Amino acid sequence: MNHNTTMTPSKHLRSIHAALFACGLSLALGPVRAQDGDFPPQPPVKALSPEESAKLFQLPDGYRLELVLSEPVVKEPVAAAFDGNGRMYVAEMRSYMQEIDGKNEHSPVSQISMHWSSKGDGHFDKHTVFIDKLILPRMVLPLADGVLVNETDTSDIWYYRDTDGDGVADKKDLWFQGGPRGGNLEHQASGLIWAQDNWIYTTYNAYRLRFRGLGVEPLKEPTAPNGGQWGLAQDDYGKEWYVNAGGEVGPLNFQVPIVYGAFNVPDQFAPGFAEVWPAIGLADVQGGPPRFRPSDKTLNHFTATCGEEVYRGDRLPEDLRGNLLFGEPVGRLIRRSKVEVRNGLTFLSNPYEKSEFIRSTDPSFRPINMVNGPDGCLYIVDMYRGIIQEGNWVREGSYLRKVVQQYSLDKVAGRGRVWRLEHKDFTRGPQPKMLTETPRQWVNHLAHPNGFWRDTAQKLLVLRGDTSVVPALKVMARSHPNHLARIHALWSLEGLNSLDPSFVRQALADRNPQVRIAAIRTSETLYKNGERTLVPDILERIHDAEPVVVEQVMMTARFLKWPDSEKLVEDTIKSHSSRGVKEIGSQLLRPAERAASMFSEAEQKVLGKGAAIYKELCFACHGMDGRGAAIDGAPTLTQAPSLAKSARVLGHPDAVVRVLLHGLSGPVDGKEFTAQMVSMASNDDEWIANIASYVRNNFGNRAPFIRPSDVARVRAEFKDREMPWTLAELNQTLPHLMANRAGWKPSASHNGGNAKEAIDGKVSTRYDTSTSQIPGMWYQIELPAATKVAGLELDAAGSTLDFPRGYEVRLSQDGQTWSEPVASGKGDGCWTEIHFRPTDARFVRIVQTGKVDGLFWSIHELRVFEAAAN
Repeated sequence: MNHNTTMTPSKHLRSIHAALFACGLSLALGPVRAQDGDFPPQPPVKALSPEESAKLFQLPDGYRLELVLSEPVVKEPVAAAFDGNGRMYVAEMRSYMQEIDGKNEHSPVSQISMHWSSKGDGHFDKHTVFIDKLILPRMVLPLADGVLVNETDTSDIWYYRDTDGDGVADKKDLWFQGGPRGGNLEHQASGLIWAQDNWIYTTYNAYRLRFRGLGVEPLKEPTAPNGGQWGLAQDDYGKEWYVNAGGEVGPLNFQVPIVYGAFNVPDQFAPGFAEVWPAIGLADVQGGPPRFRPSDKTLNHFTATCGEEVYRGDRLPEDLRGNLLFGEPVGRLIRRSKVEVRNGLTFLSNPYEKSEFIRSTDPSFRPINMVNGPDGCLYIVDMYRGIIQEGNWVREGSYLRKVVQQYSLDKVAGRGRVWRLEHKDFTRGPQPKMLTETPRQWVNHLAHPNGFWRDTAQKLLVLRGDTSVVPALKVMARSHPNHLARIHALWSLEGLNSLDPSFVRQALADRNPQVRIAAIRTSETLYKNGERTLVPDILERIHDAEPVVVEQVMMTARFLKWPDSEKLVEDTIKSHSSRGVKEIGSQLLRPAERAASMFSEAEQKVLGKGAAIYKELCFACHGMDGRGAAIDGAPTLTQAPSLAKSARVLGHPDAVVRVLLHGLSGPVDGKEFTAQMVSMASNDDEWIANIASYVRNNFGNRAPFIRPSDVARVRAEFKDREMPWTLAELNQTLPHLMANRAGWKPSASHNGGNAKEAIDGKVSTRYDTSTSQIPGMWYQIELPAATKVAGLELDAAGSTLDFPRGYEVRLSQDGQTWSEPVASGKGDGCWTEIHFRPTDARFVRIVQTGKVDGLFWSIHELRVFEAAAN
């Protein structure tokens, strides 16, 4: 297949940036539904043999895909990694979606297998099950004498070793105790790469880990939320690359290393970059028609991007080096992205006009991961199956389920392949034997043209901790002609705790800008350990001729919180002509999200935890601004309704809890949305409470916080429920805020003249007692008619200390005869939320029963819940 290299701007798709930054989601989502008549039966999709499937690949001239592994040796492969001897570890999710409903997915029947070539010729003829009885393994990272492994539903990372050399792990130690993790298995971390900076990174998690030896707790540092989903890569200079599937945005947050921030720019993608060009159309995409071309049912834009890798090998054409590749398994294709740095910013484009790097007409080709091999080639993990989406997206009534049944896609499971990308002009490189070599030999490999060799050698040097090679590393870092070797030598010295300020000063003057950047970044470790003499030398690089070096100075200054770093960045933005310096500098100065002063310290902690969850997970469907993620090619549609001012978010607190626990299906406010809100019930009560409280107090929302006890109550009440809620069900069963406030008649025992300030719809005004709180004070409203009242909200807004130290709620039909208290308690912050059994009343009185000197009782806004009319 011949490929053109001329780009044609799409007339139908907006910039992917718009989908990422000008949109958001809601907790009210549902699958696209369709009538049975829309899906006439089609010939069933059949699994092809590897030989048959290989004939259906479409690649540029000279390239070919060679089969490396297939069923029954591997089944449901999802990730692969090589150790220093070239042995390949494959994570196999053998319980994943074995039938249409995904039953028994969490059975411990998955494994990590190990494969190697006994002859060293690239043919993997030896196989063992390295670890068995796993629950959907997600990550595997080979070290020196074992591998780090993570499974689904936990953030724990275990270290497995084979101590007797039989190819089967017989020793297991907990390396990182992350604790249990909930959520759909598609919404959990992956990746686990040892990056050039000697830190270990994953997707989703807004932190990085530092290996400090077996039995020693790893060092943990925060990073920006990365937005990544399945797969993780780094380039030759140690910048991490993430892609996102849930938000349909493809690559994201790639302008700078994630430890400095999640930065993007509006035009970082060429026009039409998000448009994809499959060779086959089945329309088996969650979300339905907005995501495929009506003419041929081919996928029209990113929906499932994953498994990225930056090609860094030496046995494929040079023009592929440094390109970002990632899978689009719904489209049965692999996207090649040209990476270009201009004026200090990174830009991506598709080099093929209305085509892709690799495509297949085999409906079961599902490329979900890639990895650079020791032989200089690229390895592609093909899950090879009919259904690629997890069961939550194939529920009864969904559009996707109809297509799955239409083509019998659920019948193709329990298979999998690993392919090797080769080229006619190159032979494969040799198999490494690094695990039996000396540290001095590892130093030599830091200059290898294949990034796998350089990365692995650096990792082994740091793990061994042998400082006898420090002199050789310094010679390499100072004078090797290959700038990549100089960079790896610098980071190896950093990992061995053998950097000194004088050596960093020399590297700061290196002729290559990327070496100067590495010098600045490695110096950060010295600064954390108390070294301050390098600061003036690094600040001198603010005048560097290369914008990327100037950007690094600003990032390091902000990251380490140097004195006057904000002024440094401001002055640099004003004086520098580079767009990259101005863009990155401006984003560095963007104020961190802070809880408003109206919240207590405890509430601010809750909001902080909720923000981390939102930015790691929810933004992909809900958008960064919470207003419904736009769908490219469908200007009037969003993936979900807005969170901002949402009745589900701001109404009765049980609504948002129910949706988080069980999901939400069907139309919302008369509109269909393409994304589906799936159950988050596998997360604990605190997790649910944190994210619920966050969305109720962001995006222009203000509402009482959700307590873990609230979640526990709702969870217990609906413990047997399996189906998602519909909006009609919520409306029929939940109390709702009364809207006829204009007809309310307020009065009060103290300062009654401003009683109306509590019901005027303005949180900026307030009713207050004008005197210290004492028992017996009361505030009441008369409703226009008897109403079944079910609860109250007392909003103290900015008067954070003026909450009632105690309260009782009494009800009356005539304003003369009052009930016994229907609720009692005490406030503890700016929100006092009171719920009780629905009771008919026309008068509602809140009696203040506590005492505090010097503080008023204030109500900025009073809201009343009315029971649902069943």
